[in-house]
Amino acid sequence: MITVSNLKIQFGKRTLFQDVNLKFTQGNCYGIIGANGAGKSTFLRILSGELDPTGGTVVFGPNERLSVLKQDHHEFDNLSVIDVVLMGHSTLWDVMNEKNTLYAKADFTDADGIKASELEEKFAEMDGWNAESDAASLLSGLGIKEKVHNTLLSNLSGKQKVKVLLARALFGKPDNLLLDEPTNDLDLDSVSWLENYLTHFENTVLVVSHDRHFLDSICTHTVDIDFGKIQVFSGNYSFWYESSQLALRQQQQHNKKAEEKKKELQEFIARFSANVAKSKQTTSRKKMIEKLNIEEIQPSTRKYPAIIFTPEREPGNTILEVRDLSASLEGETLFKDVSFNVEKNDKIVFLSKDPRAMSALFDIINGINEPQTGEYRWGQTITTAYLPVENSEFFDNDLNIADWLSQYSNDTTEMFIRGYLGKMLFSGEEIYKKSRVLSGGERMRCMIARMMLKNANTMILDTPTNHLDLESIQAFNERLIQFKGIVLFSSHDHEFIQTVSNRIIELTPTGIIDKQMEYDDYISDEALMQQRDSMYV
Repeated sequence: MITVSNLKIQFGKRTLFQDVNLKFTQGNCYGIIGANGAGKSTFLRILSGELDPTGGTVVFGPNERLSVLKQDHHEFDNLSVIDVVLMGHSTLWDVMNEKNTLYAKADFTDADGIKASELEEKFAEMDGWNAESDAASLLSGLGIKEKVHNTLLSNLSGKQKVKVLLARALFGKPDNLLLDEPTNDLDLDSVSWLENYLTHFENTVLVVSHDRHFLDSICTHTVDIDFGKIQVFSGNYSFWYESSQLALRQQQQHNKKAEEKKKELQEFIARFSANVAKSKQTTSRKKMIEKLNIEEIQPSTRKYPAIIFTPEREPGNTILEVRDLSASLEGETLFKDVSFNVEKNDKIVFLSKDPRAMSALFDIINGINEPQTGEYRWGQTITTAYLPVENSEFFDNDLNIADWLSQYSNDTTEMFIRGYLGKMLFSGEEIYKKSRVLSGGERMRCMIARMMLKNANTMILDTPTNHLDLESIQAFNERLIQFKGIVLFSSHDHEFIQTVSNRIIELTPTGIIDKQMEYDDYISDEALMQQRDSMYV
């Protein structure tokens, strides 16, 4: 349990939030949301003790243990993978080391024997004899193979280190768990494992994430940082989003009577409750709608970008034909003998256990790289807009945002360019900001504006939600659902895949799986998953 009393944080003259009085209780998972800069990560840093608040207190339950997901990937490079995880339970780790030091003494005394006995009792109380197997189980669940458990962390890739640090945070089932963007750099299988783990976690969890499906799957409550305040609402992210949009529409309808508004809200809650009851993710722990209060529902101050794709022409019957494409990287086969036709109205998500495979395919069909074998042909009516996963080369210049976007426009008047940048939430003097210093999210919004200018009928998107905030992801997602053209994309966002795609193509080193079905059905089909696993061997 975590009790927050009269909390305030101020940087110079700017107050992020104040008068925060909250209690986070056992058995609940709280998803922390808010616009970029609202103070989500700052709030977690205060709770963890890393940052002192301007005012107020944070108190934990008696003898409760706190665990925090570490973001420094190099802090433990000189330690073995298994030891990094075991260190997540610092008390247990200290007892293990003290015990081992005692037993290693050449002049072991009676006093040492008494001390060792006390340590053994503590060790047993903390389930120390199962510690290594529990740590190994966490690592294996996250896809870290047993053969590397005793190697140095420095030998692992960046994405593997993320999984080890996550296992470290989860180890020992802490009383209070703080996770800041835990799904970053995780593959879809690892995210699914983490969802399942946290759904059954019995203590207190606070998590910041831009993954809506992840938040919906694990959260019993939503913590909204808005209006300079922090408020807790019953329900997951989808409920918060839909209810805040409903409240906004009601606010805009000044003439609607109070009784009509109340009835509409009650019907909304009843409808949402029914959907939750039918959800595949529902567990006994997530009875999130039981204590909903109509008065809780209010509009948000969030701003959503206006993402608008308007194809200049309708695609014809021939979209894209791919025959026997193969690609390798550093001697490793990414995919082999890939053949498929893209049909009208296709919205295809490309999957692979190796994300480099999708990037390689997209670079080939966009004419950036040549395939090792095979060929492809676009239809004559097809115009494309490509959003690559890496965009740093586009911003390696001294142009301001307005001039940067003008490079890709036939109309370079300031009013026209301002219109597109305004849709992407760049206003006033912001359009003169140098492109070289933009954040990852700002760069992505610029790249989306560049795509909008193309008026293409085929979108090619390599991990499009990278670096975007929840508001931009939501807007992008809804626009692609409505888009009348072709969409070819990769993503690690479950909700994005489920709601946009109508076809799945998985690239493997030995062939492809090509299915017209929903993503939820794809990953729950045991026969398909067995076929899939066999193709990566």
